[in-house]
Formats: sequence, structure tokens, C-alpha cells
Amino acid sequence: MARSSGNGPAPRCDAAVLVAGEALIDEVRRVDGTTAAYPGGSPANVALTLGRLGCDVRLATWIGADQGGGAVRAWLRESGVRLVPGSGAAPRTPVAVATLDGTGVASYDFDLTWDLPRGVAVNGLAAVHTGSIAAVLQPGGRAVVDLIRRARAHATITYDPNLRPALLGPRQAVLRRVEECVGLADVVKVSDEDLAWLFPGSDAMAVGRRWLAAGPSIVVVTFGGNGAAAVAACGTVETAAPRVAVVDTVGAGDSFMGALIHGLCRAGLLGAGRRDRLRAVDGPMLTSLLEHGVGVAAVTVGRAGADPPRLADLP
Repeated sequence: MARSSGNGPAPRCDAAVLVAGEALIDEVRRVDGTTAAYPGGSPANVALTLGRLGCDVRLATWIGADQGGGAVRAWLRESGVRLVPGSGAAPRTPVAVATLDGTGVASYDFDLTWDLPRGVAVNGLAAVHTGSIAAVLQPGGRAVVDLIRRARAHATITYDPNLRPALLGPRQAVLRRVEECVGLADVVKVSDEDLAWLFPGSDAMAVGRRWLAAGPSIVVVTFGGNGAAAVAACGTVETAAPRVAVVDTVGAGDSFMGALIHGLCRAGLLGAGRRDRLRAVDGPMLTSLLEHGVGVAAVTVGRAGADPPRLADLP
């Protein structure tokens, strides 16, 4: 079970955020042969990060009424994340096996099904985030795309492909769905590893600039321990990652994504009515957003499992 810092709730952001995507149990297998189980799932980790940073966040997911589902519910509830009604209707809670290499980097195998609760409300939301398995794997993938199409009139859309190739089928079919979501999003965050799989041999920042022209206001590319870069109308900015002792990388990119949404919230840039301000974001603001993201991710990689920090844990 992921742990709390014990520092109490963070100050709330007055913006309602919906995360749509998978929650599951991460079974982590380490090089020394030991194993541990943690609640996780990429979108669920984003929601957890938002809750710990003080945002008003709810998660639309697909878990069961079993022991794993109970662990997921308790883990989310402790960090202030509310489940959307219908999220517990799955026949069983999904499991991901994360195998760590000698540097703490994880590779994944999955045992899951994915769907989205019916009738998820979008009124009153400032932002909707999705990505990973949830936007691609059927039958829920189409429902997620339909959800963000409905939500665009009310909310900022954020998207992180966070791909799991072993689950998702042929590259070209995945690429079509990813670029459909990119075209619907206001803010995209993508890892250099995902871009290398989608566009073998391509320059990551060149893809980021091409995606920016497809509709988003900001595209962020993360480079693991080498930091992150962002492209927007104002140009390109880069930020180095803090040097830390890595325990494992489980949830690192998700905590960056949560911190990015939190930073947009603090800057008053969430909500469909603020799209003009988001498009006009300047270099110092982009730098601030990236620094917040890499700072939160740096704390996460120094802990076992997906255990992002609270505001009080940050320097």
C-alpha cells in the first residue's frame, strides 16, 4: 500500500478535475527476488497526485468489489480522490506486473479489462484528464474519447499517451487513436519513450512541435532523468531533473502529469473559458510548470511504488 506523508490535507484548488482511466494493483518484482503490491494505474496515479497536492479531483475508473478493489478505494480515499458512481462495476480489479531492472526502471505485463462507467457528468468541471490504456483499449477507449469530446465545451482537456504496447495492438492503429486524442487536447504530456515507439527514429521535439500545430496549446516531452521540455506558441523551454537516488520509476511520469495539471490550476489556466490565456502562456510560466513537474516526479522516484508527495513534502 502506498504511504501518506502524514502532513494533513493540502490547501484546496478551487477547480474540479475529472480523471478518466484505469486503476489497478501493481505487483512490483525487484531484482533481488522480492515482490510487493501497490494500488496504481497511470490515470489513478495522476488522480492521487492531484489529491495530494490539494486539488478537487474525482476518478472515473473500472475496478471490482474484491480485495484489490478495496485496496484501491482506500488508497484513493486517503488522498482525497472520489470515485465516480459506477466505477466499482468491473467483475474483478485489474493487475499489472511491474518488473524492475537494476536501475529501478519498470517494464509491465497486464491482466485487465477496461470500460468506463456510464453517464459520467462533465458539467462544472475545470479539467478532464485521460491517457494510457483507457484511451485506447476497447470497449472503454471509444467511451473515453466520446467523454472528452463532450467535456471540451466546459473543461481544459489534458492527455498523456503513456503507452503499453503489449496491450494495444498494431502501431498504426494506436497512432491514429493517440493523434485523435492529441487533436482534442489543450495540454499534452508525452515521454520520449512513447514517441520513440510511435515514431521510430524521429526527433522527439520535432514531433512535439508537429503535435502543437494539431491543436494543443502546450505539448510537454519528458526525458526521464534528463528532465523535460515544453513547446507552445511562445517557443520552447527546457528544465533539468533534480539528481536523486532512484528507488523505482513506478508512477514517476504520472506524478509529473498530476503536478502539471496542479500547476495550471494554481496559475488560473484551467477551464474552457481560459483557453485564450492558455494559448498565450509565456516562457517563465512554462518553465515554472516544468520545474513543478520534475520536482514532484523526483520525490516519487525516491519512494517505492506510486507514492507521490504532498505539497508539504516539496522543497
